[in-house]
Order: sequence, then structure tokens, then C-alpha cells
Amino acid sequence: MNRRATPPPPPVRRAAHEVRIIGGQWKRTKLPVADKPGLRPTPDRVRETLFNWLGPDLSGWRCVDAFAGTGALGLEAASRGAADVLLVEQDAHLVEQLRAMQEKLDAQAVRVERANGLSVLSRLLPASVDLIFLDPPFDAKLLDKALAASTPALAPEGLIYLEAPAAWDDASLEPHGLVVSRHLKAGAVHAHLLRRAA
Repeated sequence: MNRRATPPPPPVRRAAHEVRIIGGQWKRTKLPVADKPGLRPTPDRVRETLFNWLGPDLSGWRCVDAFAGTGALGLEAASRGAADVLLVEQDAHLVEQLRAMQEKLDAQAVRVERANGLSVLSRLLPASVDLIFLDPPFDAKLLDKALAASTPALAPEGLIYLEAPAAWDDASLEPHGLVVSRHLKAGAVHAHLLRRAA
């Protein structure tokens, strides 16, 4: 009888090359994650918490995912009924992926634009957006500029989701007229839900 002296080595664990939509009409749909420097999709656990904060039904919401990457945040919002979701991404390959996913899902509420996230934020109409997702590459140091560009576009009761390598508090957000509504730390990620200061 042939017996192996040693068991085979365990399979090599690689970084996830897909994320899933967590809820709504496209629940469990897989989104591909390209190998790109700075591309760091929001972890499933963080997205789950964020959308628990926001609630399961985003019917009628107008959303902008300013640094879309995989599109996980914006597509999650569309899956939960958001009326208008703009996915903004600069990388041509990622834009192609986003458009393919939009087509596959027949996502009527979703628009994909190849552009600079800051430029798009700065040209949005005043008070026109209910939810803005800000998750730029951490090493790009864009958070202050992104917040400054986002705030004018935010509806009075609107919210900004900010993903950052460090926690932001009300004092650091004061120049932008924002306060922290919710905060979560998961590994190296700080997730914030921000609203206008009273």
C-alpha cells in the first residue's frame, strides 16, 4: 500500500480577489478585485456595519462613490434601492470592470464616469446628494480635499461615509462643518459616518 510519509502542504492563502454585495436585490453577487496598487476594497464586515447604520432601504437616495475602485460601496447602495448612484473612477481598467458589472446587473440607477473624484465632487450641484462615499487610496493624502469638495454638495440631512487610516474627531472635522455620527475601527481601517454640524 502506498502511503505518503508527510501530508501535502496547506494551500497558499491569497488576498481575496472578489468581494460580495451584502444585501438588497443583488445580494451575494461577486465583484472582482483587480491587483492594483492602492486598491483596497472596504472589508465585508465594515460594509455590513455601514449599511446597518444606513438601514436596508435606501429608496430614492442620490449617492456618489467618488473613488469607486471595485464599486462595492456604490453598488451596495444601488442594490438597496438608491435612485441614482454615480461611480467615479480614474483607472481605465477599473472603469471597464465597473461598466461590465453595471451591464451584467442591468443597474439602471448606476452611472459610471471615468474622472478624477475631486473634480467630480467640486462640480456637483449644491445640496444635491444624500450620501457620498469617500474611500481614496490612503497614501494619496486626499481626505481633507475630498471633504472640502463634498460638503457643499451634501443635502441638509445628507451623510458622508469616510474611510481613513486614522480616526477623525469632531475637532478635525470642524473646518468642514461636519461631525461624526458613527465610527468603527476594523483592523487598519477607520470607518466614519459624518453629518453636517447642527
